[in-house]
Amino acid sequence: MNRRKLFAAALALAGAAVVGTSQAAEPVRIGFSIAKTGIFAPAAPSQLNAYELWREQVNARGGLDVGGTKRPVEFVQYDDQSDPAQAVRIYEKLITSDKVDLLLAPWGTPHHFAIAGVLERNKFPMVGNSAASVQLRDLKPGYIWFPTSAIPDRVAESLVAMMKAQGVGTAAVTTLQLPFSLEIKKFLMPALKSAGIKVVADSDYPPDIKDMTAVLAAVKSAKPDAILSLSYPTDSVAFMKQAREMDLSAPFMMVLVGPTMDFFGKIFGPAADGIVTVGHWSPHQKNWQRARPFFDSYEAQFKERPDYLDSALAYMSCEILEQAVAKAGLDRAKLRDAIASQTFETINGPIKFKGVENASTPTALLQLQKGEAHLVWPAEIATSGFAKKDGWPK
Repeated sequence: MNRRKLFAAALALAGAAVVGTSQAAEPVRIGFSIAKTGIFAPAAPSQLNAYELWREQVNARGGLDVGGTKRPVEFVQYDDQSDPAQAVRIYEKLITSDKVDLLLAPWGTPHHFAIAGVLERNKFPMVGNSAASVQLRDLKPGYIWFPTSAIPDRVAESLVAMMKAQGVGTAAVTTLQLPFSLEIKKFLMPALKSAGIKVVADSDYPPDIKDMTAVLAAVKSAKPDAILSLSYPTDSVAFMKQAREMDLSAPFMMVLVGPTMDFFGKIFGPAADGIVTVGHWSPHQKNWQRARPFFDSYEAQFKERPDYLDSALAYMSCEILEQAVAKAGLDRAKLRDAIASQTFETINGPIKFKGVENASTPTALLQLQKGEAHLVWPAEIATSGFAKKDGWPK
């Protein structure tokens, strides 16, 4: 009889353990859209890989800490086809039909801008990443934040300060007609004029451009000290290929978005050395103790380097979300307050938001040097000095 009672008690305990385990194992469902097709598709893997790496690391640690309870992370993702309108429909679905617990961001400024209204209507907080917008910042949204310090007005100010320090007297500007590059240009042109840097060539071009010969011919004939290509990844490749074919170069060459993506270095090799680009993270910055481990983990997992801009920002957005959830749980109002008020430890150092903006990280610029991307501006976080671009290697 005693043996039967002990056996029954053991079964009851085992059943309770199974119930407790199943309850503890209920996944946290995190939704997002990603540009798997369309014009932004070449850039999207740098973001998606960072998401996947973070999810695997969190689950390997036992799951996401939700107010003291560890729960596995599960993704709900859709292809937005590089279409901001499609992203709006997807995020509405994620919130209202899929009823996800948390959101991660899509790729690019147009998509962030498009879904901001969805977040506001549903009072659903989301940490952005691969986007920055003065216009959106000035609207003072309450449910989206930018971990980047590459806000267009700040980028323009830092870029011009660096050019002035390098003795640049004339500049040529080519601009892709998309929000991030156009906003930078809006602030860049008056900043150049104020600094006494003369713009000797200036042209805008559409996102579907195939041949940049006419644009670059005008730049070459102007012989500027600096060439500023305000581009996205796809047209950055086109710019580099045709500039090299035309033997177009300048001591200061800046390509906005793309140079720190792994495919860029594989395409251009030593020809990319000397290119300046936007970015404020580097594994070479030893004061950021999380930076090198992230780089090494990403490289080991995907057999390529992370993008120093978008991969870093995507991972940072996950770090911020993870720390906020640990404090606030999944209650949206409490989560919003935690994101808005906490200081977060990230691979880019500590981050605290002021409004929607990262108020902690300096707006910075990187330069490719011997196949590595180094911070070269400002001096307080620089990992190397600036080197003038000396033409194209033969």
